[in-house]
This record gives sequence, C-alpha cells and structure tokens, in this order.
Amino acid sequence: MYLKGSRWSYTRRRKRSNPWRVIFLAILVGAAIYINQVVVPATPPLFIPTATPTRAPESFVADAENLLEQGKMLPAIAAYQQAVEADPKNPANYVALARLQIYTGKYQDAVVNAENALLLNANNSMALALRGWAKGFTGDYLEAIGSLKDAIKIDPNNASAYAYLAEVIALQVQAGEDTLGSLEQAIEASRMAQQLGPNLMETHRARGIVLEMTSNYEEAAREFEAAIAINTNIADLHLALGRNYRSLEQYEKAVEEFNRANALNPSDPLPLTYISRTYASVGEYAKAIQFGEQAVKISPEDAFLYGNLGTMYYRNREYPKAITNLRLAVRGGKTEEGVEVKGLPLNYGRVAEYYYTYGLALARQSDCNEAVQISNMLLQAVPNDETSVYNAQEMVNICKDVVGKIPTLAPNALTPSPQPSATATPPIVMPIPTGTMTTP
Repeated sequence: MYLKGSRWSYTRRRKRSNPWRVIFLAILVGAAIYINQVVVPATPPLFIPTATPTRAPESFVADAENLLEQGKMLPAIAAYQQAVEADPKNPANYVALARLQIYTGKYQDAVVNAENALLLNANNSMALALRGWAKGFTGDYLEAIGSLKDAIKIDPNNASAYAYLAEVIALQVQAGEDTLGSLEQAIEASRMAQQLGPNLMETHRARGIVLEMTSNYEEAAREFEAAIAINTNIADLHLALGRNYRSLEQYEKAVEEFNRANALNPSDPLPLTYISRTYASVGEYAKAIQFGEQAVKISPEDAFLYGNLGTMYYRNREYPKAITNLRLAVRGGKTEEGVEVKGLPLNYGRVAEYYYTYGLALARQSDCNEAVQISNMLLQAVPNDETSVYNAQEMVNICKDVVGKIPTLAPNALTPSPQPSATATPPIVMPIPTGTMTTP
C-alpha cells in the first residue's frame, strides 16, 4: 500500500553513510578535546597583564658596582636601594648604601641605613663605623666617637673605623668642640689606620685630613692624590686636594680639582664657593662673583653663600650689591624670589669676616649708624680676632672721614641674628694650624 502524494514511502531504500564524513567528524571532536585539555589551561586570561619575573637582589648589586666604576654615584645609590628592597634582610646592602650616602652628603640617610644594618646584626663593626662617621658629619661628635670606638672594640683590626675616627676628631677640632688631647687622638687614629690598612682609600683620606689640619699641606696633597688614585669618583677627595693645592698657591691645579668635584656632585654649592674664593685670592673678582652667584642658585636659603658673594662684591668695589648680600648673611631676611634666609650669629672665623665686610661696605656708603653698630658688636663678640678688631676700628675711621662724627650707640644696639638653619652649608674653614710644621 502506498500513500500517494506523500514524501514518505515505506518501500524507499535508506542511503549509506559516507565514511569520509565520519572520519572528518572524529577529527573535529579530537581537536576540540585537545584544545580544551591542553591549549586552554596553558593560555593566560585575556586582558590581564602578564606577571614579570622577580629580579635577583644580586643583579641590583652588580648594577650598582658597574655604575660606581663609571663614576655615577647617585644612580649607584638608587641601585643599592633596589637591592635593599629586594633583600631587606641582607645587612651588606645597607652598609654599602650608607657608605655611598656619606660620600654624597646624605648623612642622615646614611645613619638610618647603618642602623638598619645594626638591627639585623648588632655586632656589625662596619655598620657601627659608618654610623659614627655619618654622625660626625652631622656635628654629633660624642655619639659619633662612641659608635666608632664600639666598632673598634668589636673588630680591633678594622682599619676603616680608625680612619673614620681620625676624621671625626679632626672635624670636632675644626668646629672648636675638641677637648684636651683631641688632636693627638686624631693623629694616633690615623696612624693606626695606616698600620692596619696602608693601601685603603680611607687611610689615605684620614692621613691627608690630619696633615692638612696641622698645616702640612704638601704631604696632605700627596695623601689625597693617593686616595684619588684608588677611587677618582668621590667629590670630597677632589675638594680636599684642591684646598691643599690652594694653600700651596697652586691655584690652577686647585680650580681644576674643584671643577672635578663639581662635576661629580653638581648639587653641592661648596666646589663653586671654593672656586670663587680661589679666584679672589689672585684678584680675579669678576670670576669670583660669577661662581659665587652660581653657588647661591644651588642653595638660595644658605646664609654662608650670601656672605661669600657679598665679600666678592665688596672686593670688586660694588658696595650696594655687597650690602644686599651681606645683609642677608648677617641679618637674614627674604630674597627677591621670596626665599627665607636665616642670619648667622656673630662668631670667630668666616662669619666674623662677613660681619666686618658688611660694616666696611656700610661705612663706605655713608650708612654710619649701622656700621658703628657692627663695629661695637665685633669688639665685644670677637675681641681676640685681630683682623676683626682692626676692621671694626677702620669702620669708625671711614665714618669720621665721611660724616665728621660718630653716632653714640648702646653696646647691644644691634639685635643678634637668629641661628642658621640646619641645612646651611658650613663655613669654609681653613685647617687649624698647630703653630709648627711637624709631621703628625
């Protein structure tokens, strides 16, 4: 029986399956299973950043050492900081970082990193030594010397600790905070460093500082030359060598060393200030002013730099500009750019020079009222400074010639200036001679 007009027929024959189609479908199913089981688990999720492998701390240390060989001190410090972050339990990285920070004038940071090393190992002699060295540069001499003596007690053969001790005591002597026998202690410490580590850069540096302090400039220069031969990338060494060349009246060589120091640490105004004073020594006041102005631009809050610049203007007979800058150094105030400057209290040394130069400039501009105030202050505050006393009297003599009479003033007519800021550059203090030229 058939159903007419229908698509269906019970007697119709079924078509045979195509074997190639079956094979193709089997391949597709196999591929899908492979992708799901193998490819998908190995593929990172879309739109999520791929994790980067963590660098080994040693690689940062290697970078720092390479940068140091190229004289790139600040990038080397950054590399050591990365090493510390990658391995915060390694005291050696803190020690290396603290040493570089001292070389670049970052003394408080150096103290922190030396103390971090001590938290990991309280008996780390080098960490104690670096802590003491850094403390010495901040003016905390008692704490500094105590830390250095602790370092030597832990390791009596630590030549660097003896070298740092000699340098800190020398700083203490130059600051006028020494005690009986301090100079002899500095000499002895430098000799111990020489005995224990004759070829260390720190030893030559310490010996040079002690020799400079005792006015043995030629021998001091040789020591600093030896230190630079070991490491030419430390700005302080070039500064020290330049100072001794200047004391030996080798002015061209002095300026060359100061320029090298400036190239190594351009954020420090001291090399430019030394260059300024060196040119003034040979009467090239225009150049002295030029470098003095550059130094002020680096640290516009620093009263010492205005004192130096004002002195250069005075020597070049530009009295109004001298008064403007020296007034900032002596009285303090705000610059034209609005920077606050704290005045320097009258004291012996470089500050007294700024005061009497200011007074002389005032007298030559007929401002005798304030000039005589300065004269009175000098006579009371620094009576043992022959140069200051002479110039105090000279102010009075100039005013007699100018106005015919001297105003009568109370002894304390000029209010003492406030203390300088803690960040101010220390005055350029020449080494303190002992009165003899014997080798320590």
